[in-house]
Amino acid sequence: MSVKEGVSRAPRLSGAGLGYAAILAVILMLAGWPAGAEQPASPADGALGGAGARVGGAGQPAPACEPAALGSPYIPVDSWVYPAMLRLYSLGFVDDVFLGMRPWTRASVERMLEEASVRIQDAEAGPASDEAQDIYDAVMRFVRLDMEGPCMAHQGLGHVESVYSVARAISGTPLRDSYHLGSTIINDYGRQYQNGFNNYSGASGYVSAGRFLVYARGEFQGAQSATGYSTALAQQLANRDLTTDYLNTSIPIPLSKQATIPVGPVASVTTGRVMEAYVSMQYLNHVISFGKQDNWLGPGLGAGMAYSNNAEDVYSFRINRIEPMRIPLLSRLTGPFRYDFLVGPLKGHSFPASPWVHAEQISFRPTENLEFGFERTVIWGGMGHEPVNLKSFLRSFFSVTAPNGAVKNSTADPGARFGAFNFSYRLPFVRNWLTLYLDSEVHDDVSPIDAPRRAAWRPGIYLSHVPGMAKLDLRVEGVSTDPPISRSVGGYFLYYEGIQRNGYTNAGQLFGDWIGREDKGGQAWLTYHISGNEWVQVGARNQKAAKDFIPGGTTLNDVNFQVVKRIGPDFEINGKFTYEHWKAPIYLTGEQTVTATTIQLTWYPGRKVSF
Repeated sequence: MSVKEGVSRAPRLSGAGLGYAAILAVILMLAGWPAGAEQPASPADGALGGAGARVGGAGQPAPACEPAALGSPYIPVDSWVYPAMLRLYSLGFVDDVFLGMRPWTRASVERMLEEASVRIQDAEAGPASDEAQDIYDAVMRFVRLDMEGPCMAHQGLGHVESVYSVARAISGTPLRDSYHLGSTIINDYGRQYQNGFNNYSGASGYVSAGRFLVYARGEFQGAQSATGYSTALAQQLANRDLTTDYLNTSIPIPLSKQATIPVGPVASVTTGRVMEAYVSMQYLNHVISFGKQDNWLGPGLGAGMAYSNNAEDVYSFRINRIEPMRIPLLSRLTGPFRYDFLVGPLKGHSFPASPWVHAEQISFRPTENLEFGFERTVIWGGMGHEPVNLKSFLRSFFSVTAPNGAVKNSTADPGARFGAFNFSYRLPFVRNWLTLYLDSEVHDDVSPIDAPRRAAWRPGIYLSHVPGMAKLDLRVEGVSTDPPISRSVGGYFLYYEGIQRNGYTNAGQLFGDWIGREDKGGQAWLTYHISGNEWVQVGARNQKAAKDFIPGGTTLNDVNFQVVKRIGPDFEINGKFTYEHWKAPIYLTGEQTVTATTIQLTWYPGRKVSF
């Protein structure tokens, strides 16, 4: 078997908006710039430096792109590429995939596709191999521009990754409070949304030269105004969070300064926003980067316990081993492994203001079917509590013991420490059918493994194809952040901290699992794949907050329908409809009904600019 190659309301520009407009203008200019523009090579030319690729006027074949020597951008974590590659892995056509560490670079995905191409060629003809072929064709088309020549050390490359517009119409009163009552829209970078019409239109692209790369993704965003929480409800939640000056509890934090509580009135939003923007250098299979960057730590599709895109991205310095590392002798036991480290400031914390966070994960693949990883997140420092400097960072990085109260309230505080563990395993006898996985998180313990009763858990199982219906798959995940211990009362344990009382949030939203601080729930998805990048999906979600956390508790249930269709190879229409019921007696009496209709139009330009 051969492997084939396969409108919105106009925002009013502020001074900051002009900066975003300039970024988008440069990206759009690259999209239409004819000088030096290169169309993708034909499938017959191959994925790496095809025969049609030439260098200068010499007419010599261009060298194949070498991933270890050239800069390659991260693929945003909300891209369709991830569920596609996870399915290719679960079908058994690729092994060296680290499910619990995302994002991946384009070059890393291309390396995975090289492995998959050999297996697809060797596979017997059948429905599973046909599905793998469809995925291969779709993803290869997405990444191949970066892999084609010319790839000289000082060769420049510009590419517009995507241009998109998202229209979202909401009826009813949506929830947007992941730290307390819950959220109607999850894993959406903390975007604003309210009843009525909301719009997000933007573009992404990058410029690289040799090892160096600049990436930018920006949006114009518009959202309606809303009534928001009453002052009484906001104060009740603030009292629950104990958001006072922790050195002087008689001094309350003004409600207007608490980003985690949407106190009314909520103003309309018409602004520009940088979604991602970073500079990076690739060296010896490491990406060293600085800026606003995506992150997702955990094997689940619905959320990452340690890190997800539920909140606005953090500006961070990052060192990421993007390719599996093998060490003689040691890797005989652990298999190949990867590691990731980032550090940066958090926004939206009231007191202490401006704490910092660092997160590090290491993951191993001891067998082709098993992956497991350990992660640690520490939130430390903040104005008026502890200076953020190299000394306080090293203290928090190497701290392994619980400090007493005097240390916690001093400038020697090691910070709020959270540990995570995750694994994924393709089950014996049904390796190409069933993948079992688990994500978990614990507070003030080294790892969920040594304190299972104190941990939050998100188990999941994925059926890559239904017997007799190879295009149909099923995924189910459960989640709980309410362990059966005395400390898990009032929302004061997981995702919370006695010093940094805005907890595990950035810009007001949880950057971990959307499920919240003391909740239980789950998600399920049934997907019919039309092709490698087209599908029809029905999903369901449930969330319940404990009554000792939110008086009267909360219940949220939704069912959602999604259709993704391509018009030609480069234009995508993504439609999603969500029907939701929620109850939160502390907020509104009776059951509330919310519908959300989202239509996203995306253009993936099929050209690059070399210079």
